[in-house]
Order: sequence, then structure tokens, then C-alpha cells
Amino acid sequence: MTILQQQGAAAKAASYTLATAGTARKNAALEAIAKILTERQDEWLSANAGDVAAARAAGMRDAMLDRLALTPERVAGIVDGVRQVIALPDPIGKADKTETRPNGLIISRRRVPLGVIAIIFEARPNVTVDAAALCLKSGNVCLLRGGKEAIRSNRCVTALMREALASAGLPEDCVSLVQDTSRETANELMHLDGYVDVLIPRGGAGLIRTVAREASVPVIRTGEGVCHIYIDSEADLDMGAGILYNAKCSRPSVCNAAECVLIQEDVLEPFLQRAVPLLNRNRVELRCDEKALAVLGGRGVPAAESDWDTEYDDYILAVRAVKDMEEAIAFINAHGTRHSESIITANYFKAQRFLDAVDAAAVYVNASTRFTDGGEFGLGAEIGISTQKMHARGPMGLEELTSFKYVIYGTGQTR
Repeated sequence: MTILQQQGAAAKAASYTLATAGTARKNAALEAIAKILTERQDEWLSANAGDVAAARAAGMRDAMLDRLALTPERVAGIVDGVRQVIALPDPIGKADKTETRPNGLIISRRRVPLGVIAIIFEARPNVTVDAAALCLKSGNVCLLRGGKEAIRSNRCVTALMREALASAGLPEDCVSLVQDTSRETANELMHLDGYVDVLIPRGGAGLIRTVAREASVPVIRTGEGVCHIYIDSEADLDMGAGILYNAKCSRPSVCNAAECVLIQEDVLEPFLQRAVPLLNRNRVELRCDEKALAVLGGRGVPAAESDWDTEYDDYILAVRAVKDMEEAIAFINAHGTRHSESIITANYFKAQRFLDAVDAAAVYVNASTRFTDGGEFGLGAEIGISTQKMHARGPMGLEELTSFKYVIYGTGQTR
């Protein structure tokens, strides 16, 4: 067996123990994780500092460095996320459907863990803890494969979590890290049939598309975010400018950041007059169609056709004028990634039309796309934002990490 197959076998064995561990034991393990991350955060921060220094020396962009970096405040937020998961109801064993058949059989559908969840992710060390916490509470074992940029951080925090699991009486292999960050290992993980029950990629468009194309194990597609803000002719333009600034600039490297603003042409000039001074604070590059460029002049640059489909993860924004809301809806459905879309309007009927017609996991009226997040939706930490239409869509919390088992009680019935 290869090293990864050995890890997979250990994870599968641990999954049978964790599946029946019960809420109290799982919560105790999560509390042990929260405690050790708090008491020994200096170890994690020190390992992370090594990752950040290496990434900076390798020329990583500032926006991506921000994704990689940990601070005491961010660690506190991650720990708080673990404790939020503890407080959430345990979905395992919950029966959402029970009926008695005419022959007397009692048939119940109950939630059960998926089993072993493999997660391939990039330079986001917080994902390591978020994923582990959600998997543990939902009774799933997780097999984590992070990017090379965060390998020091991930090794450190995984070791701490495994130590916490052992102290709580659960198998250490409920959480494990793939130590080798090579493409070959990632490819092997995508084909770890018999050990991995589902694979979740978290990262950029290239990673997600590769996993969806190459994997032989089941995949839940997440994270690719070409998100739009549509400024309607009946929008509060000052509010719209503030929402756009937040959606683009609060954290441009995350998947719920806005990548394109669509502006109804009747309010194109007055809206840009309000929005550009805000975007100037972060020197946002504006890639514009002809109409927007005519208004902005030298402040914008001509957009290429590819700009309408690009997730920048940076201080870059595509700007396009549209004739009306219907054109905006058609454009979003053609160029979006089914992640998060927002309309800014004071017209109730337009808002409802946008909500109904736009095909995305999260659709907003008069709010920033940055709210598409498990914590913001009351789910605790999230394992990713699903952009597909399977059983999980949008922020994936505990219930999205479960499947079903039919349990049947009889009194001697035969067929």
C-alpha cells in the first residue's frame, strides 16, 4: 500500500468509530480542539509566519498573502467558529420522515455521516480547522490535503487537533493531513476509491475544474466565485456604491467577493461618480466596456472578453453597462458561476424578478455578496460554498455533510 492508501485505510477505520460516537463525545473533542488552539496558538502562529515569509519571498501577491496569514485575532475567530459548531444541533440520527405502511412496516429516514471526506484546498490555513470541526460534529472523518504554501501551518494545527482528539478518547485518525503536497499525491487522492466517500475541492477555478474533471470519487464542487452586483435604475446610488466597495474591497481574495458590476445605463455616470472615489481607496483597476470607458476616461482600461468570466482574487473589477434588468439577468446567468449575485434597487417587483430569475446559490437584494458564509448564515463554520445543484448548495454546514439511511421496523412481514 502507498502512504496515502494507508492513511485512507486508517481514516476509514476511524469513520466507523466516529459515526456512533454520540454528540457528547464529539462536542468534548471539539472543546479539546478549541482549548489547545487557544493555549498553544503561538506554535501555530510561528509555523504560519514561516509560511508567509516563504510565500512573500516567492512573490505571492498581497491579496493571496492575506488569505494565508494568521493573526491572534484570526485564531480567536477560528476558535470561536469551533465553539459555534459545538452549540449547533447534531444532525446525526435525526429522522426527517417516518411512516407506517399498510403492511405494518415502520419506515424511517435518518441522517447519517457521509463517511470519509477528503478536502483539497489551497493557501487557507483556517480551512484546516473549519473543515475538521464540521466533519467531526457531523460524524465524518476528514482527510486534508492543503497547498504547499500553508504546509507548515497545516502540519502544526493538524498535530494539535490530533492530540486533542486523543485526549477526548476519539481516534487521532478522525483528522489527518496529507504530508506530501505534490500534484501526484493530489491525483492519487482523487482516485482513492474504497476509502474516500466524497471529495471537496476548495480553492481557485483551476483547482476546482481539475478535481471535477479528473476525480473518480464523488465530488462536491465548491468555491469558484464570479459574483456580480447589479445597479438598477431605481437603486439608492450611495447605498449601491457602499455595497460595491464592501463586496470588492473588504477581502478581494475570497470567493464571495464581487468581480463584476453591471450598471443600468440610465444611472451609469451618476453611479460611477459615487463609486469610483471609494474604489480609489484601494486603487482598484477598472476593466470597462465601451460605455463605462466613455464615462471613466483614463480611470478605466478596456475590458477583454475574458474579463467577463474571470475570478480575479485581487483589486480588479469588471465594469459593464446594461440596458435594463433583463439584460443583467441574462448576462449573470451566462457568465456567473452560480455562487452569489446581488441587485441594488428600491423596486420590490424588480427585486422579486431578480431573485426568481438569477441562477445562483445565494441571491441578494440591497446587500453585499460577502455575506455568503457559513458563520453569517448561522451555520457555524462552513466547509465550502457549493455551486452545484446536488443535495448541498450554498454554504455547507452540518446537514449538508450528511446522507440518509432508511431504518425499517417489522413484526414478521414477508413479501
